[in-house]
Amino acid sequence: NRVTLSVVLTSLALGTIFTVSSSHWFLTWMGLEINTLAIIPIMTQHKHPRAIEASTKYFLTQAAASALLLFSSLNNAWLTGEWSIMDLTNPLSCATMTVAICMKLGLAPFHFWLPEVLQGINLTTGLILSTWQKLAPMAILYQIAPTLNTPLLLALGLVSTLVGGWGGLNQTQLRKIMAFSSIAHLGWMVSILPFSPQLMILNLTIYLIMTSTMFLMLKTISSTKISSLATSWSKTPTTTALSLLTLLSLGGLPPLSGFVPKWFILQELTNQNTTILATTLALSALLSLFFYLRLTYI
Repeated sequence: NRVTLSVVLTSLALGTIFTVSSSHWFLTWMGLEINTLAIIPIMTQHKHPRAIEASTKYFLTQAAASALLLFSSLNNAWLTGEWSIMDLTNPLSCATMTVAICMKLGLAPFHFWLPEVLQGINLTTGLILSTWQKLAPMAILYQIAPTLNTPLLLALGLVSTLVGGWGGLNQTQLRKIMAFSSIAHLGWMVSILPFSPQLMILNLTIYLIMTSTMFLMLKTISSTKISSLATSWSKTPTTTALSLLTLLSLGGLPPLSGFVPKWFILQELTNQNTTILATTLALSALLSLFFYLRLTYI
């Protein structure tokens, strides 16, 4: 039904815009809830058991994260008397808010829902889940970055890059590979957020462009497995070649555009005297690049 689809898509857009533009915690929570409820009908439009299972997992995880976010904002308002996003000063509220947003994004160790949910839905819905649904939580992180617990953020970012690299090594499903790619890229963004939010925005922008390109190409060649990607070369050679370049760009291989934010992030982390973190992130990028190269060779 086109009317129903237009209403759902409008609600999805308005929920994100509502969250990004509000400065009150209750309105931010309301926008996130609208966003979550709007994508559930899109995920369940194909009456398949895997789609129903994926939408149920997504709803339960997002509802738990929203409840934790509301608890954090209520606790902060109780102690400080402020509902403004910029006045998150209570340490307990900062920690629980970080966990809530990381759960919404799918950062490790709260990432277990993301590969399963992305595997159970089609490529179009996976595109929305991997790109548009990241905007609202990342906007909240960007606004409250000065008040967050920096060691906690760095730990979550480091674990996410390692999990995103290791998790994608033994996968044969392209949607799960894209899910672990999302986890690794979000780890890079969270790691640089306390030091340079502008670099986080640059990394997010390039990630959104590359991921959208990859999902659209996979939809064009109707490929969801590595085996089907291997047979698409004879049917659509141009699209397949472009998809391989996009994969290498996601992996951060120079001189492609995905290398630029990683280079800047490593340089900034080195300037901030976090050389060990920068070295570990660079090594974790090699893990991700390995399975991207494996897809390219296939």
